[in-house]
Amino acid sequence: MTADSSEAFDRPEILSIIFHPRADTGMPDPERDLEIPVEENVVLGGRLHVCSPTAPLILFFHGNGEIASDYNEIAPVYNQIGLSFLAMDFRGYGKSGGQPTVSNLLSDACAVFDGLTEIFESRGLAPSKLLVMGRSLGSASAIEIAIHAGERIHGLIIESGFAYGQRLIARLGGPATGAGEDGMVGTAALAKMPLIAVPTLILHGEADWIIPVEDAHALHEHSGATHKRLITIPKAGHNDLLWTGQEQYFRAIAELVAI
Repeated sequence: MTADSSEAFDRPEILSIIFHPRADTGMPDPERDLEIPVEENVVLGGRLHVCSPTAPLILFFHGNGEIASDYNEIAPVYNQIGLSFLAMDFRGYGKSGGQPTVSNLLSDACAVFDGLTEIFESRGLAPSKLLVMGRSLGSASAIEIAIHAGERIHGLIIESGFAYGQRLIARLGGPATGAGEDGMVGTAALAKMPLIAVPTLILHGEADWIIPVEDAHALHEHSGATHKRLITIPKAGHNDLLWTGQEQYFRAIAELVAI
C-alpha cells in the first residue's frame, strides 16, 4: 500500500468507522504489562501471558473495538495448550499513546515485531516458535508482519479477517475513499496473501454479517502457503466465533503450531 493510498483513509469520517479506541482503566499488571516504542514519543502497550520461557508464542492484534486486557480471560486457555500469548494494543487503545490512523497501523505492527527481541531478552524468554495472529482489523497487522518477517515466524493466523476493505467500509455506512479496493488497510490483502509462504490458518464464522465468510474463502484461495487451512464455524458471527467454536478453534491453532 502506498503512502498516498493509505492517507486516503486518514479522513475523520473514515477513521471514525475504522477505529473505536478506548483506554484501559483497569489495574496495571506489572508482571504482564509491557511497552514497545514504535516511533519517537509513541509507545504501544501490550499484555504478555507467559506459559514457559521456551513455549511457542503468539503475537496477537485485536479487533477495532477491543483492547489487550479484554483477553485476560481467554489467555490462560492459550497457556493450557502450551502457548505464550502477547496481545498488543493499537495507538490510542488501552495503554498505548498516540492516535490511530490507517497510515500508522501497518508500520506500527512491523515496529512491534522488531521490538520483540528486546522484550524477550529483558524477560528471559526464548520462544521455540513465533506466530502472528490478527482478529478482524488486527488481521491487517498480522498480514503485514507476515510479509515483513517472512520465515522468522512459524505461522500466520487470521480470525474474522477481511479481504475487501472498500466493501467493508460501505457495509458499515462509510463514504467512498477514492483510493480503490487495493488502497484499503489490510490491503490489498488479496495481493499480499500470495507472498506469504508460512503455514497459515484462517478462522471465520459462517454467520458473520460484518465481514462475510466469502472474505475468508478469498484470503484462503489467494494464500501462497503450502500449508494453509480454512475453518469456518457454523452459526458463529463476527464477535462470538471463539466462544461458539472454542474447541475447534484451539485445536486448529494447536495443530498449526505443531507443523
